[in-house]
Amino acid sequence: MTIAINGLANALPLNGQTTGEISDRFRVYFVPAGYVFSIWGLIYLGLVAFAVYQALPGQRSNPRIRRIGYLFVLSCVANIAWLFFWHYELFPLTLVAMLALLLFLVAIYLRLDIGRAQVSPTERCLVSLPFSIYLGWITVATISNVTVLLDYVNWNGWGISPEVWTAIVLVTGAGIASAVSLTRGDVAYMLVIVWAFVGIAVKHAGTPVVATVAWLMTVLVAVMLVVGALSKRAGRRSG
Repeated sequence: MTIAINGLANALPLNGQTTGEISDRFRVYFVPAGYVFSIWGLIYLGLVAFAVYQALPGQRSNPRIRRIGYLFVLSCVANIAWLFFWHYELFPLTLVAMLALLLFLVAIYLRLDIGRAQVSPTERCLVSLPFSIYLGWITVATISNVTVLLDYVNWNGWGISPEVWTAIVLVTGAGIASAVSLTRGDVAYMLVIVWAFVGIAVKHAGTPVVATVAWLMTVLVAVMLVVGALSKRAGRRSG
C-alpha cells in the first residue's frame, strides 16, 4: 500500500504536483541533488523483500520479526500520512508525520538489535539491511523536513546565515552517524549518510561554505564507517 500510494503521488500527481516540485520551492541547502532520491527505489525493494520473507511459513514463529509487526504497520501509516500532508501543503503536519516515522523506525532498529544480534546471512539481508537503509535515509529526511518547515515559517535564523546553519546541521548529522557507527558498526546506515552528503555537496557546489563542509563531513562519515566496521569485527573476534 505504501509503495502504491508513493507511486501514485507522483504519477497522478497527488493534488496536481509532484513531491519534487514542492521541494524545489523552498530555499534550503540541506537538500541533495535529485538523483539522490533514487534511493527510495532501493528502500521499497528492501521493504518488499522483508514483507515476503516475514510472511514465509518458516518465519511465523521468528521472535525477532514478531517483535516489530505493529511498528512496521505504523511506520507505513506515517509514511503515507507524510505524502498526503506534503502534497496538500500541510507543512507543519509533515514534520509530525516524519518524526513519527523516524521514531517507529528507531524502535524497529532497536528491537531488531541491528548491528549486534547474531543472525543468518539471509535474515541480515532481508530484515536488518532494509531497515538500516530506511532509517539512514529518514534520519536525513527528518533534518531536511525541519529546515523546510523553518523556511516555510520565515525563520530568520537568529541572524545566522542559512549557509552557516546548514554547516552546523551537517556537522550534527555527521555526529549522529558517527555515534551509530561506533555503537553498531552499521555499514549500510553509514553509506546512506555518505550518499546524501555527497548529493548535498554536488547540488550546492556553487555555495562554497555548504559544499566544503558537506565534503568534509562526507570524509568524516566515511572514516567513521571504517572505524565502526573494524571495531565490530574486532569485537566478534574477541568474543
